[in-house]
Amino acid sequence: MADQTVLEINLSALAHNYRALRLKLEATTKFLAVVKAQAYGHDPDPIIHKLDELGVDYYGVAYAQEGAQIRSTGTKKPILLLHPMPVHFDIIVAHNLEPSIYSLDLLREWTAYLASNNIKRYPTHLKFNSGLNRLGVTHRDVDHLAEIFSNTDSIELLSVFSHLAASDDREEAAYTCEQMQRYDDFYTALVQKMNLREKGSAKSEVPASKPWRHLLNTSGVLNYPEGQHDMVRCGIGLYGYGNAPEKDLLLRPVATLKAPIVQLHHLQKGESVGYNRAYVCQHPSIIATLPLGHADGLPRIYGQKAGFVWINGQKAPIVGNVCMDMIMVDVTEIDCRYGDLAIIFDADHGAQSLAEAAGTISYELLTGLSKRIKRVITP
Repeated sequence: MADQTVLEINLSALAHNYRALRLKLEATTKFLAVVKAQAYGHDPDPIIHKLDELGVDYYGVAYAQEGAQIRSTGTKKPILLLHPMPVHFDIIVAHNLEPSIYSLDLLREWTAYLASNNIKRYPTHLKFNSGLNRLGVTHRDVDHLAEIFSNTDSIELLSVFSHLAASDDREEAAYTCEQMQRYDDFYTALVQKMNLREKGSAKSEVPASKPWRHLLNTSGVLNYPEGQHDMVRCGIGLYGYGNAPEKDLLLRPVATLKAPIVQLHHLQKGESVGYNRAYVCQHPSIIATLPLGHADGLPRIYGQKAGFVWINGQKAPIVGNVCMDMIMVDVTEIDCRYGDLAIIFDADHGAQSLAEAAGTISYELLTGLSKRIKRVITP
């Protein structure tokens, strides 16, 4: 009998997903694995070790502390820091992280910091806002950017990139193409103003070379592979989700979340379940309690039959309110007993279907999983 809730992480599934995505790319296209948020709620240590073995080129994280954690796994791969903050500049340099600069203000602060520490040609990336309108410089900044980059020896501009807003939605194809065109126009304008040459070309009087280009996320790779440029950035796809049923078939969910039945209650019509008596039995019922709650990353939104689990191949709705440490499920029609395992999601019942039942997405469900859930690694 299992005595606790566990998250099993299947590294063979991770390898399958990497290879499936890699098949969509040219051999020369670099692959950046996004491992922010504890590798999307999994476990960064075994994920990083496996991805290193598979041959990824880059890692991507959101914040400097995440980058330091990834570096502590022993990986020597470059790490793109997507959301650097001036307060963390020391951490960035100490752990050899490569910041994404997304505004003129941040660029000026970063350049000043490097100069004050006598740091030369630090690898740096530039993010362009092509239409997501979250972070990024704009077309209006081109002249200032070109001037700053051309007049500092503190920075080596490695890449110029952007992020697509709706690459998973084919009905937004026109907008995605507009973003891609805006990005192309911005890149062309910047390199022209900086008078850059192709990387690897013969030496000339111009010392700098053109930065790499990268634009595609997982859905971009699956739906717009023609826009792969020099590198792609894949996150959710590595963990088994393609943001569409037909794309999910190409991938294998890496994580299985399961919890044991710790008690069974035989209730009569009119008896209630959980806090606030949120569920009242309409007929004699059998209710199973599982050790998993909103403190583990299963929000209250999954209560009141919005969410469900699978027990012995049958669907059991979550009844009543999700508690901090427990959920209760209706097993009246299911042959089960104390100690049987409930599957919250696995390769056959993906996190996406459970998330959709509660009006959310697999990203939120996976990344919200608490560290107190035991992680078990399978090769």
